[in-house]
Amino acid sequence: MFSGIVETMGKVVSIEKMKENIDITITCSFVDELKVDQSVSHNGVCLTVVRKTADTYTVTAIKETLEKSSLGLLKVGSEVNLERSVSANGRFDGHMVQGHVDQTAVCKKVEEADGSWYYTFEYEHLHPDHMTVEKGSISVDGVSLTVVNSKDNSFQVAIIPFTQENTIFHNYKPGTTVNLEFDILGKYIAKIVRQVLSKEEK
Repeated sequence: MFSGIVETMGKVVSIEKMKENIDITITCSFVDELKVDQSVSHNGVCLTVVRKTADTYTVTAIKETLEKSSLGLLKVGSEVNLERSVSANGRFDGHMVQGHVDQTAVCKKVEEADGSWYYTFEYEHLHPDHMTVEKGSISVDGVSLTVVNSKDNSFQVAIIPFTQENTIFHNYKPGTTVNLEFDILGKYIAKIVRQVLSKEEK
């Protein structure tokens, strides 16, 4: 379980294709604190550490993950949002993020607003439970954010200078593909409502 509060940005140092999977090797500020089998969120995708050196660690992204996320677009030198799982005795500063990406979206517009930035994202409505609500929560590349201007297949988020500087949001431009994880509570509620309505129709 993650909170959507990015700890640091890592950098991809190598990518190795292993049949239909890829091994991604990353360097970051907390490498020395990691251990094999530990879960880390990479642009919102929960992956397991499979190898570790003094300066780097490696995770494996399988075919299913590559099909549902933007990790297949990473290149050597790419920056990555990183967050370790929430500790049991820590504060929960964001919202409940599982690290299970639902689908990708495309950045359509970046607008500077006198010290902050508005990013507009558009996505295909692939599933009835994949939706946003005004002032609700959304995870974009692992960053917990509040939705504004919610529409059927698009939404905006407002980014403060700290987030702009300390996450990969500063790399986004129109056409950038990002990972989305919709609010887990919203998905459960939407499914329950659909089931209730379906039974009433019968």
